[in-house]
Amino acid sequence: MEADVKTVRRRPRRRTIHIHITLIVICAVLCAPVVYALLGATQNNSQLLNFRLSPGEFLGDNFSVVWNDRDLWRYMLNSAVMSALIATGKAITGILAGLAFVYFRFPGRSIVFVLVLITLMMPTEVSILALFRIVDDLGMSDSLAGLTVPFLASATAAFLFRQHFANLPANLSEAAQLDGANPLQFLWRVLIPMSWNVTGALFVIQFLFGWNMYLWPLLSVSGSENQVVQVGLASLQAAGEGQSYGPLLMGALVASVPPILVFLALQRPFMTGFALTRDK
Repeated sequence: MEADVKTVRRRPRRRTIHIHITLIVICAVLCAPVVYALLGATQNNSQLLNFRLSPGEFLGDNFSVVWNDRDLWRYMLNSAVMSALIATGKAITGILAGLAFVYFRFPGRSIVFVLVLITLMMPTEVSILALFRIVDDLGMSDSLAGLTVPFLASATAAFLFRQHFANLPANLSEAAQLDGANPLQFLWRVLIPMSWNVTGALFVIQFLFGWNMYLWPLLSVSGSENQVVQVGLASLQAAGEGQSYGPLLMGALVASVPPILVFLALQRPFMTGFALTRDK
């Protein structure tokens, strides 16, 4: 009898050990490219091509090429400003759209909402040529306005806030009306304080969207002063004499720091916001 009990106790332990081993292997596979990039950022071409598995002596040289010679700091600054403006603009327009779809009654409201959802099925690449012509006709090409204004509204943000506001208690608006609050006061004093988690989650997603944009900045910006980091990284492929992989890996690592910082700063509202939307 005691032997049977011990056998039963060992089985969960064996399963736990197998699960831990599997998770360790998966984490190792996922972290391998990052570790390789960290090592490669400190090496030159010969060390990289020989698959050296220890840090090299060219960390300072590669960083100097990336930061000073190729002005990656300027591209990162442009991307940070552009991404912050896009994320903020989408949050504002999404909140206003959610307010209109939930708390206002107007003809064709459902049809308008369906049309907004249809735009989710249209990737940016489908309309990018028409968008480029519009931006060029308005004189906003090769500028920060041309990079940000076309992306200040988002169907994803409108849908997210519409769903969030629709799941709030209906008597909130009635109580606000009884207190004499107008729609903007109701939005500012009631809805926004109850939506910080959703707003934080949306901000992280849209900041990453702006940071990773490549095709639109490549088409709309011709100079280097307003260019963004993803396009700037492409120039690192020919840093130094011929193809140089050390500066390229260094640039990729440096360029990943701002998104990581944004995610860490908004990690709590990001996770809580998605938990709320999942429960709803």
